Amino acid sequence: MLKKTAWAALRGATPAEKLGTLGLAPGKKADIRKLGTIAENYGVPIYLFFEEDLARNRGLESVLAEYATVPEYERPLILVGSFLRFTQENDPSFEQIMDEFPLVVEIITIGEASLDNKAAPVPYVTCLMPFVDELDFSAEPPQPGMHPMPERDR
Repeated sequence: MLKKTAWAALRGATPAEKLGTLGLAPGKKADIRKLGTIAENYGVPIYLFFEEDLARNRGLESVLAEYATVPEYERPLILVGSFLRFTQENDPSFEQIMDEFPLVVEIITIGEASLDNKAAPVPYVTCLMPFVDELDFSAEPPQPGMHPMPERDR
C-alpha cells in the first residue's frame, strides 16, 4: 500500500520522475536490497519477473490477472518484499551472500495501474531477474548510484 506522505515528499509529478530521484529508471540496474527498501519505505509495489517475455511484452495488469489463482511462489513474478522474506527465511546466510555477490536486476517499467481492484491507479515498478547463466560471480559489485540508498523505516 502506497505510503502517501513518503510518496508525496519525493520530487516530481509522475511515478517515473519520483522514482528517478531514487535512482530508478527503465533500463537501469538496481540491487534487489535497494528495491526492497524503496518498496518498504514508499509502499510502491515492485515486481520481479522470472520470464523475460512476460516482463518486456505484457502489461502488469494482464499478467496479474492471468496468474491471480496461482499460489504466490509458483507465479512467474513476485513482489520484491515477498522474494526477500522467502530467501531470508529459507537461507539464513542470504544477507551475507548478497553482501559478497549482490543480486542486481534490470528495471523494465515504471508506471501506474489499478492493482487489486483499487479504484485509483498506484505507481509500480517491474524488474527482470537475471538468468543463472548471466550471473557473474567474479565481477566487481555495482558502483553506488548518484543517490544514496534510502534508510529503512524502523
